[in-house]
Amino acid sequence: MVRFIKENITKMLETKIISKSEVLYAGGDDGDTSPATKVFQDFQIKEKNGGGGLVRSWVDSMRACSPTHLKPFDNQSSWIKEHPSALNMFEEILHESEGKQIVMFLDYDGTLSPIVDDPDRAFMSNNMRNTVRKLAMCFPTVIVSGRSREKVYSFVKLTELYYAGSHGMDIKGPDQNSKYKKKTQSLLCQPATEFLPVISEVYTKLVEKTKSVKGAKVENNKFCASVHFRCVDENKWSDLAHLVRSVLKNYPKLMLTQGRKVLEIRPIIKWDKGKALEFLLESLGYENCTNVFPIYIGDDRTDEDAFKILRDKRQGLGILVSKYAKETNASYSLQEPDEVMDFLERMVEWKKLTSGE
Repeated sequence: MVRFIKENITKMLETKIISKSEVLYAGGDDGDTSPATKVFQDFQIKEKNGGGGLVRSWVDSMRACSPTHLKPFDNQSSWIKEHPSALNMFEEILHESEGKQIVMFLDYDGTLSPIVDDPDRAFMSNNMRNTVRKLAMCFPTVIVSGRSREKVYSFVKLTELYYAGSHGMDIKGPDQNSKYKKKTQSLLCQPATEFLPVISEVYTKLVEKTKSVKGAKVENNKFCASVHFRCVDENKWSDLAHLVRSVLKNYPKLMLTQGRKVLEIRPIIKWDKGKALEFLLESLGYENCTNVFPIYIGDDRTDEDAFKILRDKRQGLGILVSKYAKETNASYSLQEPDEVMDFLERMVEWKKLTSGE
C-alpha cells in the first residue's frame, strides 16, 4: 500500500496532475523532502498511530470552521476596519473599477442563499433570482459552487449565466440570452473527467459508512463528494472523521478539504475556484488584460483560492460574506445574503445610470 501511494504521487507529479507546492506534509529526518517521500512518511506515521493524529487534526479544523466557535465582529473593530462593508464602501469600489469591464463571480450557498440544515433545501429567494438575472444583463456573471453544476443550476434556474460547479471542475457557458456568450463556441471545461468513476465509488462507500452517524449527509457533487455534518452532534464529529478517513485512505489520488460544516473529497489536481476564475476570464477574452475588474463574492474557505488570486494580481476584489471575523484574502465584507442582494441591486442601478438605459 505504501509503495502504491509513493509511486502514484510520483506519477502525478511527473504528469503534472499535481504540483510540489500542493503536497503539504512534513518531511522526515533523513533529509529526503521530495513530495512522494513526504506523503509516504506521513502515511507511515499516521498508520502507526492508528490514524489518530490525522483524525484529531481534521476534527480541530472542523471546529475552527464552525461559526459557533468564531467571534462576531461587533467586538472585532480591527477586523472590520481591514475588511469594511462593501455597501459602505460602494463608491470606493466604483472608483477602483472605473473604466474597466466588471465581471461578477458569485458563490451560491451562504452567498445567494442562506445556509440551511438540509443542503437539498438551500433555495434562493425569487427576489434574489430576479436580482441575479438583472445583474447578468449588465455584466458577465458566473456562479461558482462546490455543488455539482446540475444541482446549482436547479436552484438558480437562469440560462444566461456561466456555471462553475464542483469547485470549478465543471464549467459551462450560458445556454442563451447572454450578450457575453461567444457566438461560435460552446464553453465546457471539465479538467477532472478521469476521476468520475472513483468519485462515484467513494460516494457510495461514504453513504454506507456514515449511516451510523445521526445527521450526517453525503452529497454526490459529480467531481467531488461532500459529507455534511451541520446536523451532527459535535461529540460525534470525531467518529464521523474516522469513518471518512477509513474510506479515503484507500484512494491516494483523492484529498480532503473543508468548508462550513462540510468535508469535501476532491481529486488531487491543480484546480480550484481560483483556477476557475482565471480560466473564465481567459474564455471571456480578458487574459492578461488590465481593463477587467473581477468581483468575487463568497462565504467559504474554498472561496479563498479566488480571493487570493485577485489579491496577488492586484486586480479586482474579493468580498467575504460573514457575520464573524476570520482570516481572509478578501478586501471587503458583507454579513449575509440580504446584504449581497443589496450590493448587487446597487451594481445594477449604477450600470443603468452610467449606460443611459
